[in-house]
Amino acid sequence: MKKAHVIVDSAYVIGEIDSRIYGSFIEHIGRAVYGGIFDPGNELSDEEGFRTDVLSLTRDLRVPIVRYPGGNFVSGYNWEDGIGPLSSRPKVPDLAWLAIETNQIGVDEFVDWARKAGTEVLMAVNLGSRGGEAAKNLLEYCNFPKGTYWSDLRIQNGHSEPHAIKTWCLGNEMDGPWQIGGKTPQEYGRIACEVAKVMKWLDPTIELVACGSSNSGMPTFPQWEATVLEAAYEHVDYISMHQYYGNNENDIRNYLAKTVDMENFIQTVVATCDHVKGLKRSKKTVNICFDEWNVWYHSFPENARLKPWQEAPKFNEDIYNFEDALFVGLALITLIRHADRVKIACLAQLVNVIAPILTYKDGVIKQTIFYPYLHASTYGRGTALNCIIDSPRYDTKEFSNVNLLDCVVVSNDFEGMVTIFAVNRDADEGMDVTVSLGGFGEFSVVEHIVLANPDLKACNDEADPNRVAPSRLDVGRVEGGNLSVFFPSLSWNVVRLLVGKS
Repeated sequence: MKKAHVIVDSAYVIGEIDSRIYGSFIEHIGRAVYGGIFDPGNELSDEEGFRTDVLSLTRDLRVPIVRYPGGNFVSGYNWEDGIGPLSSRPKVPDLAWLAIETNQIGVDEFVDWARKAGTEVLMAVNLGSRGGEAAKNLLEYCNFPKGTYWSDLRIQNGHSEPHAIKTWCLGNEMDGPWQIGGKTPQEYGRIACEVAKVMKWLDPTIELVACGSSNSGMPTFPQWEATVLEAAYEHVDYISMHQYYGNNENDIRNYLAKTVDMENFIQTVVATCDHVKGLKRSKKTVNICFDEWNVWYHSFPENARLKPWQEAPKFNEDIYNFEDALFVGLALITLIRHADRVKIACLAQLVNVIAPILTYKDGVIKQTIFYPYLHASTYGRGTALNCIIDSPRYDTKEFSNVNLLDCVVVSNDFEGMVTIFAVNRDADEGMDVTVSLGGFGEFSVVEHIVLANPDLKACNDEADPNRVAPSRLDVGRVEGGNLSVFFPSLSWNVVRLLVGKS
């Protein structure tokens, strides 16, 4: 039996966790919108056509913010096509995903959905085929109270109060050759600066996200970030990060080590932001909006066989297995560990398209990755604390010296709770873990939630929607300020402690 020791103290503060770190993403792609959040005529949909089961699960997840409408889609999107009478909205080819967009859902409907779901909107503007004028008009439509052309048009379209969207993305993946209107870093830095100026003149209360690299493997990374920020630093609040992972090689040890790459990616972007801050002698700090992250690889063969120019085709519908849930748990630990600089993050996406929620005609399925996302969003609010981890280590073909145990601790003073999130990467053995907690006084264990399964490839489906689901273990032993707890092999663990009582 392997052993590990974790030291944590109430003074080991990383930073306050912005709840938006548990955000998600809805793009006009596949069945994310049509058949996902919106399914008129279905018995499970409300009077506006929104799936009530999806709304319920979104509220259960406590999703704080949802990025919309893309993604690659936004770089060819005319937002005006999605407002006004439904009968007059055009059907158009979507060049990003080679599908037909019906425009039955637009900004007004999405804001209505977000309010029902109890979430905010992270709105993206088109800086691919369009520019500053269209972005300014969309902001005016959404946020200006009344008395101008676009604000009065919103009122005419049935929304007398402003949408009051406070966070905006300045385009999407503008470094990508696949992107409509892709740009060099100099071109994008210039337009991001100019559009940001206009948008903040119109509404000084908003926050803006500049496009970072599409992934850490881009040939221009991290020079892209440096060049863009040198042009736009004083006018933006965040720079974006995007990264997807998969287990194409069917190597569980290497797969679960890939969050080391995620960690290095974050650290490099933080260093680049601070480098530009120094160059500018600026007093402000640009933080990170990690607004696309997830596992994405299962659906590639099906995508390749898909015929183009369909409406809401079944596209990018990864069916997640147990090992994917472990990876998502590790990714969430990584994000929380960088809560001092990662202020927004979006699990891409929310429903059907590489998503924790899958819909079918008569209901929904909670995919395996639903559970670590649920646990982190529910219990991972408060102050992130650094952990000193003494764990056995291992090497893979890509990574060396990887901890078999990875964990992070969150303290919530308001609730008087401390939560340990941990993954045991060991495929062979369970692990006896001693956690030394300082600065909290007496504490007791409330519960130990675990997600474990002997079949790494186990999935949830209509026939067995609970094949992979959390359970509870013995709560462990508390003695002299130490918690002794057992983490099964290949497991996601949530240990909740009540502070002030033993």
